[in-house]
Amino acid sequence: MIFGLFAILAIYIVSISLLIYGFFKVKKHQKTDLEPKTSFTIIVPFRNEEENLPILLESFSNSNYPADLFKVILVDDASIEKFQVSSFRFQVSIIDNIRTSSSPKKDAITTAMQHVKTDWVITTDADCIVPENWLLTFDNYIQQNKVSMLAGAVTYQCENSFLDHFQQLDLTSLQGATIGSFGLNKGFMCNGANFAYTKSLFESLNGFEGNDKIASGDDVFLLQKATEKFPDEVHYLKAQEAIVVTKPAENWKALFHQRVRWAAKTSSYKSAFGKFLGLIVFFGNLTLVICFFLFLFGVLSYPILVLFAFLKFIIDFGLLSVTNQFLTETRVKSLLLSSLFYPFFSSAVAFYSLFGSYEWKDRHFVK
Repeated sequence: MIFGLFAILAIYIVSISLLIYGFFKVKKHQKTDLEPKTSFTIIVPFRNEEENLPILLESFSNSNYPADLFKVILVDDASIEKFQVSSFRFQVSIIDNIRTSSSPKKDAITTAMQHVKTDWVITTDADCIVPENWLLTFDNYIQQNKVSMLAGAVTYQCENSFLDHFQQLDLTSLQGATIGSFGLNKGFMCNGANFAYTKSLFESLNGFEGNDKIASGDDVFLLQKATEKFPDEVHYLKAQEAIVVTKPAENWKALFHQRVRWAAKTSSYKSAFGKFLGLIVFFGNLTLVICFFLFLFGVLSYPILVLFAFLKFIIDFGLLSVTNQFLTETRVKSLLLSSLFYPFFSSAVAFYSLFGSYEWKDRHFVK
């Protein structure tokens, strides 16, 4: 049994090492002084976000991008109170979501697409803040590369609490895996809070057709369809000036349900690499949990448990540190405590996602 556990750990270490290699293969994009040319429609699905939307819209107002080259479509998904838009220097409109599937967010984007007149769309979330050079950096990359889809980075706006630090490290690991997979030409994951693609690509892929019965995944499933048909036109925008900031979950229950929602779609991935990596990460964390309980029952010695945990910690630290430096340019916080707790948390999320239900935006979803 011990040999089997270490074999899984060895595969895990090799896999994470490849992601670190892939991370460095993706070159950082440095913005140049090209004149802005790309027209964007920013799509923001929302539900009961009257506190967050003004902050997001204000960040759009602070953009260095010409106001005549972007417009905003807010898609209201049955909010209790109707959000009223103030006047802005850019064009902004609110439309109601037309529900046709099991996924409110996919329906919202599909609904907005009927109103899009620009070549490019870019999606973000209502609880986000975009940097002032966000659109400028996307435009810059688009002008310099033959690309139809661009995935960008997302990080958290954290307070000084263990819950926030834990979430930051969790998101950092996902962002590291995302960037690393693109560097290996195996991109399978992205974040809809910072995701751009052409309207023509969306239409050629028939939108979300084929995965609209899954509540989440408006980003990853579209990405995987695109990489399958047009692999050379799907890129990752590794640029600090294009990193979107979002809010962490407010409590452990909300975090657990959010991660269950994210994990529930893994089994439906089209990407073989994505499925493989998901399994390796799951078993890498699960084996540490198993080792812990084997130690408690006297089956596994303390030095073996420490060795196993140390080897996993070292390789995880490698990916986390380089990714965190890119995302926040600060040191990793609460790393040791988070690393000890994370295997138990992620294993619980994975098992629960197979059978359990979850809550999202005051709604109940069944797997």
